[in-house]
This record gives sequence, C-alpha cells and structure tokens, in this order.
Amino acid sequence: MTRSEMLFSEAVKVIPGGVNSPVRAFGSVGETPRFIASAKGAHMTDVDGNTYLDFVGSWGPMILGHNHPAVLEAVLEACQEGLSFGAATEREVEMAELICSLVPSIEMVRMVNSGTEAVMSAIRAARGFTGRSKIVKFAGCYHGHSDSMLVKAGSGVMTGGIPDSTGVPEGCTRDTLTAVYNDLKSVEDLFAAFGSEIAAVIVEPVAANMGVVLPEKGFLEGLRKICDTYGSLLIFDEVITGFRLSLAGAQGYFGIRPDLTTFGKIIGGGMPVGAYGGRKDVMELIAPCGPVYQAGTLSGNPVAMAAGLAQLRLLRDTPDFYEDLNHTGDVFFEEMKKVLREAGKPWQINHIGSLGCIFFTKEPVSNYAQAKTSDTKAFAEYFSYMLRQGVYLAPSQFEAMFLSAAMTEEELRQVLETFQNYLKQSQS
Repeated sequence: MTRSEMLFSEAVKVIPGGVNSPVRAFGSVGETPRFIASAKGAHMTDVDGNTYLDFVGSWGPMILGHNHPAVLEAVLEACQEGLSFGAATEREVEMAELICSLVPSIEMVRMVNSGTEAVMSAIRAARGFTGRSKIVKFAGCYHGHSDSMLVKAGSGVMTGGIPDSTGVPEGCTRDTLTAVYNDLKSVEDLFAAFGSEIAAVIVEPVAANMGVVLPEKGFLEGLRKICDTYGSLLIFDEVITGFRLSLAGAQGYFGIRPDLTTFGKIIGGGMPVGAYGGRKDVMELIAPCGPVYQAGTLSGNPVAMAAGLAQLRLLRDTPDFYEDLNHTGDVFFEEMKKVLREAGKPWQINHIGSLGCIFFTKEPVSNYAQAKTSDTKAFAEYFSYMLRQGVYLAPSQFEAMFLSAAMTEEELRQVLETFQNYLKQSQS
C-alpha cells in the first residue's frame, strides 16, 4: 500500500469522503487521491516521492508556477510581522489600488476570503442596488457553493431554480433563473417574462467548470446589451479568468465592461482570498458606507495580501507575459488537436490562451448539454494513463487544464508524446 493510499484510508474516517473539497476526489476516475508533500515551479511531489508536471496549479492561481521566489520572499517577510490582525493594513490599500489600476471596470473593491464569498457578496450588492430579487445564471457555470447558486438547469428556461444539493431549501433558489450558455434567446426569454424583477446576470465569461467552453461571438456583448436595456447589472465571475487571460482578465481580453466582477485565489498568489468590485455607485452601498451588509474577520489577511501583491506586480511588470503564455497555450492545445487528428479520434479540444481541456465526445461543445455527452469512462482511462506517466490533471472530465509560465517547451513536448502514446495503446 502506498503512503497516499494509507493516508486516504485514514482520511475517510475523519473527513467526509476523505477530502476537504469534492474536486480533489479521485473516485470518478477509479483512483486514490495523491497526497501532495511539496511543489516547486511546474511540478508537484506526492508523499510517495512521485513527481508530476502539474496542469491543475491549485485550480488556476499558480500562473507563475509553485513557490515562485518573489512570492515566497514576500510571504516570509509578512509572516515575520504577524499572521492576522483583524484590523486595517497598508497592504489592503495597496492591493485595492493595484486591482483598480489594472481592471478598468473596477472603481472600488472589497476583499473577502474565497470566490464563493465574493460571488455571494456581489449578488447581494446587485440586489441591494436594483431593489430586485431574481438572478440569471447559466447551466454548467459554477459560482461557488452558496445556496442560491447551487441550481440545476430546469426543464425549460422559463422556470426558476431547483436546488442541486440537499440541505438547500427550495426557497433559497426560487429567485435563481437558469439560461443556456451561448444562447442569447434563452436569456431574452427570461427577461421577457421577468425583466423588471431581475437584479443581475452572472456569467463565467469563459466557462471553465464544465470543461472549458468559450463564449461565441456576440454572446457577451449581447448580455451587456440586455442588461442595459432592462436596468440589470452584469456580473463577470472571473475567479478562473481573472489575471489569467490578461491583466484585465476576460473582460480586458474581450473588451466587455461588466458592472461587478468577482476574483478568487489568484489575487493571493494561491492563498485563501477573494474579492469583488466594480462601479463606485454600486460598491458604495456596501457597509459601512451603505445598507448592504458584508463582513469578514480575515478579509484582507496581511499574508495573503503580501503574496498577491508580489504575484500581480510580477505579472504587471513582466514584458509580454500574457502574450508569451497565451501563445504557448495556443501552440500546445493546437498540437493536441493535431495528435487527435493523426490518431483518427473525433474528440474535441477547447482552449483559449493558457486554459484548455479535452472532451471525449464527437460533438463540438459550446454549452453544458453538449459537454455532458462526453464519455467519462474514456476520460478516466486517459487520466490514469497520464497520471502514471507523471502528468497531473484534474480528476474530472469537466475541469480545465492550466498552463503555467514555469512549464518549458521540452516538458510540454513530452506531454504531447505521452498523449500520443496513450492514443496508440488505447487502439491496440
């Protein structure tokens, strides 16, 4: 029995499912979770001494690679001063000023502790600003585990939400309406029925929690127009895409200005942190300025702020960082497509910049229903093969691959060769 297997057998006795987040579970791919001991650069090493090229990157924030020297130095220095004060610090101001300077749509920003908390707070702000209750989200877009966001797609776009988790009363999701990603008509139909009641539309500008699904031409622009027409707010959930596609996130990449934006752990260099921000007239409703209450003892934690400031400043000050990383991603994922074509496989590769994924389906994927046609058994076989060859992928068909600047051309070439070998052996 490996050390990871031993730890997992102990973990299931005291932790639900043996993991502290379902995305870490390996059950759907028929494996035992690998317990990680350390990480540096593009690699992670588990407790059994196995080293992996990491395409998860703590689910996105390790865009520079693990344990970058500048980020590590900033964290160690901050730790010497104290771990938490529950009081205002200079770094909070520096972080807020930096985010506002990098993302044009953000005039004020509030620090929180996670992407889930950021979304929950942004929705409350939108409801407080508009005086309306209903929220439009999209099937397959994940916005954290707050009650109102745990909603399946209903049988039709005219229906309200059905809770997607036990423990969530139907009343909590009654005002959550579900539309189809990349289908503006489904949004228009909801607004035709409930327009005067809809406070906001929330969307992942690039969906990255049903695999990677890109917005079709005109989709995000159409959402902006609909919200303007009905006086609703547009919220971009950039927990994945923020500071990943560009310094101004997906909104900068696509040239769309949302009213509110949510961020996650990338602004903390991977440490537990989140933020939401946007228009000043909306954000000034947040307590203590206004009547929309939101608080957090650990918000703006000084160590997390130090890590985030070091990382964001590096991203800002590194010439051509995003151009180079996005080019690397485009080349890598296009080469994956080429390998598939040469092997005669009809599977799909969706990608944008340093984000991408493979769907084990013949059908092009532009929404959740199409993503769900993927063969999860085939994914599990692919996952297990790649893991044993030292390639660490998310243990789910419906998650993204994240490239980091720490990955070398040679390492990515070896991954492509491993992928090619997998396809050859799967045909034998």
